[in-house]
Amino acid sequence: MNFDYLTRQAKLNAIDGVDAVAIVPGANMVYFTGLHFHLSERPVLLLWSEGQLSFIIPELEVPKLTIRPDIEARIFAWSDTDGYEAAFNEAVKALKLDQGTLGVDGQSMRVFESMAFQTAGTGKIANIGRDLLNIRAIKTPQEVDAMREAIRMSELALGQVVAWAKPGMTEREIGMELSRLLIVAGSQEEAFAPLIQTGPNSALPHGFITDRILGADEFLLIDFGGKSEGYPADITRTFCLGTPSDEMVKIYNAVLAGNQAGIAAAGPGVACGDVDKATRDVITAAGYGEYFIHRTGHGLGLEGHELPQVASGVKEVLQPGMVFTVEPGIYVPGLGGVRIEDNITITENGAEVLTQYPRQLSVG
Repeated sequence: MNFDYLTRQAKLNAIDGVDAVAIVPGANMVYFTGLHFHLSERPVLLLWSEGQLSFIIPELEVPKLTIRPDIEARIFAWSDTDGYEAAFNEAVKALKLDQGTLGVDGQSMRVFESMAFQTAGTGKIANIGRDLLNIRAIKTPQEVDAMREAIRMSELALGQVVAWAKPGMTEREIGMELSRLLIVAGSQEEAFAPLIQTGPNSALPHGFITDRILGADEFLLIDFGGKSEGYPADITRTFCLGTPSDEMVKIYNAVLAGNQAGIAAAGPGVACGDVDKATRDVITAAGYGEYFIHRTGHGLGLEGHELPQVASGVKEVLQPGMVFTVEPGIYVPGLGGVRIEDNITITENGAEVLTQYPRQLSVG
């Protein structure tokens, strides 16, 4: 899949208040160039100035640029012997960064990189992290299609692992098998380490895999996702390999109703907070409001958590092209928790649910 990086780069020109942009390795660099570099002690910086790309880059990394004929960039290379300071000085002077404002992502640029720009005489530095996230929040059909494929592979692996899993297996065993099945299904990698939680452990929304053994008649919560073309799926389903108690069924049905209410509320022009309220009102009415202890959802893209933030009081409105999760949950200490997470994209006329895995409680 070929993404239009030139069109993406041109969006940097619309960021107000800055004369140039500096980006470190990570999701932003991948988004604007398709280039993958490690964030290490060796600084690699993408610079966008006057409609042109430049790079401050170690000599040993330069071949990654030269094998990309579509990237025309000025290169300020540096060696381990000489250090990177001279490359920063040269770039600041050549690109006239000493005469304007340099925009950076304050959440990803590290202190030593910011200080290197200051030492080299950069005029001003401004945090444009939110601007970069706003650009990435509106997905093209290509990006949505990549997530569709990630979801397809993920749901295939989920169905296989649930059919295979049995009481007596540990969370770690189930997680390892799910990871294997994701790769077999064609996923290029995992979007994040799978979260497998059993019984009381499922009452921890941000728990971790343990060696706890899955018992019969208790919750099995699986939160995971594969990747396609760098874009992830993020899916949660909760199962019971046995016979659930009446209380477990009540909790599950309340979460399912909240999930469906949130999806029904989503659409272009709808405030993110209103989607959260739709899910929260249903769960509160069922008597479990105090056990719904996180936001309803988050944006999905090159990073697992992006804009929009689907949370209480957020006035930002949903726009066509946004992709996000709807994932209400109820977490009862000592008993367990239920979360049902779907991936949604906003269209011109409404919302499309990208995830198709059954939502009804699977038992037995």
